[in-house]
Amino acid sequence: MYPIELVKPMEKDLTDFGFTGLASPEDVDAVLSKKEGTTLVVVNSVCGCAAANARPAAKMSMNHAVTPDNVVTVFAGVNKEATERAREYMLPYPPSSPAIALFKDGQLVHMIERHHIEGRSAQMIAGNLVQAFDAFCK
Repeated sequence: MYPIELVKPMEKDLTDFGFTGLASPEDVDAVLSKKEGTTLVVVNSVCGCAAANARPAAKMSMNHAVTPDNVVTVFAGVNKEATERAREYMLPYPPSSPAIALFKDGQLVHMIERHHIEGRSAQMIAGNLVQAFDAFCK
């Protein structure tokens, strides 16, 4: 677990942009157990690829004409239980942070794992998300 004063700005990078922070397994269940609508989940992290690529990409993708109904985030290494619960919904993908997952009607339909984030620009990742939004959020 990381000191809260260290991670608060990293968390606020998304929550100040409109993402809802999920802090408990119950919070995660309340959002991801819904059988209607679309939800984007960002598994936030303290790593450099989260700061340079994942968080900026998630925010950029929100400028698209078509976006998910809900945008939420869990913070790996901070909200351990919430992150573990979110990862249960992301199976069969192994735990990854950062990661970005799109759910439609309670089903995982698109997943971007850490190895898809590392070494790719935020613009490229945002483009990937926008394509997923066009396919699943209309």
